[in-house]
Amino acid sequence: MNRTFAARSPQCMTKLKRKYTVWRKCLLLVLTGLVIPALFSFAPVIKKSDNPAPNILSVVKPSLLGLYSILSLDSLGLSKEAFNEAVTGYLNLQKAGTILKTGVLSIVDFSIPSFKKRLFVLDMENGKLLFNTLVAHGRNSGQVLATKFSNRARSFQSSLGFYLTGETYNGHKGYALRLMGMEQGINDNAYNRGIVVHAAPYVNEEISRIYGRLGRSEGCPAIPVNIHRSVIETIKDGSCFFIYGKDSRYANQSKLLKESRLS
Repeated sequence: MNRTFAARSPQCMTKLKRKYTVWRKCLLLVLTGLVIPALFSFAPVIKKSDNPAPNILSVVKPSLLGLYSILSLDSLGLSKEAFNEAVTGYLNLQKAGTILKTGVLSIVDFSIPSFKKRLFVLDMENGKLLFNTLVAHGRNSGQVLATKFSNRARSFQSSLGFYLTGETYNGHKGYALRLMGMEQGINDNAYNRGIVVHAAPYVNEEISRIYGRLGRSEGCPAIPVNIHRSVIETIKDGSCFFIYGKDSRYANQSKLLKESRLS
């Protein structure tokens, strides 16, 4: 064997390997440029369905409405109209991304007299009734029944509609929960009015037995002292809170009750 060739062969082999690597990369690029476009040229064209899937809320709503029967809420006095309106607005707010704590829905049914339990706190994810307790209405909203409602400051009346629960605080009414009204012209002044969920000694069964009704608040949904902390801890920080009353003006004015928003 030629000694010069033998001495240089390692260097030659190295150069050949480099040339081969470069050639292989070039070939790969060429094949990539030819094959991939060809594959896409034969890819099937996906057309949109003429019958789109139904809106998820239109599917969910019937099952949620079924909770009324499953939990026997009629036997507890909650009106079906109040429950249906609560679920409609709850789903509309959920669709809009307003509700932060979606698993809880609170309903105050002011069509029920004050000496009966008319606050219902529902676990919407697990289908459970978490609380059913007494709740007061504003002193200028009525005696036994709340029939007058207002969004005005110093009216001392309750406000109907949907609220979002806010933060808790300790004030002159003790441990309380702020409420933010979600409906313009109906309850959007609640925060400035200081409408909060708080405990009150005039909200108890003994008072209702003696006087035939509960004591009344300045417009706040006041609840019993012995349960207020548990209720507040459950519904605080962005859950839906709905106050219902027999008022045709509210039903006609509320945008959150429009079924069309569910489609």
